[in-house]
Amino acid sequence: MTTTNNAIDYVAVVERYLAAWNETDAVKRRELLAAAFTEDAAYTDPLADVASRDALDMVIGAVQGQFAGLVFTLGGPVDGHHDVVRFTWNLGPEGGEALVVGFDVAQIAADGRVRKVSGFLDKVPAGL
Repeated sequence: MTTTNNAIDYVAVVERYLAAWNETDAVKRRELLAAAFTEDAAYTDPLADVASRDALDMVIGAVQGQFAGLVFTLGGPVDGHHDVVRFTWNLGPEGGEALVVGFDVAQIAADGRVRKVSGFLDKVPAGL
């Protein structure tokens, strides 16, 4: 189910979010991060807890290094209300089975960018 808010396009928010996580070119990724996240965006999941866009950029770079060649895709419907969106994502080879599955809840700033993320890992490879 995708719930809408007159001021927020939840699917577009998530698409910008995933595009930033998938961009491997550092310069382009910084541009995508600026479009998708506030400068002081906070990101917390079981493996990371950071509080700035620069720190999130470093987390994304590390994830890309650990899972080189894999891509993030939307794992189901996007659901949102007010200034909150939730969605499931998959990380795996393009067109292949997900090696990692997660669930994120994001708070959206008035300008439509993400300001806070709480992430959960539902499926992880052994040893992660």
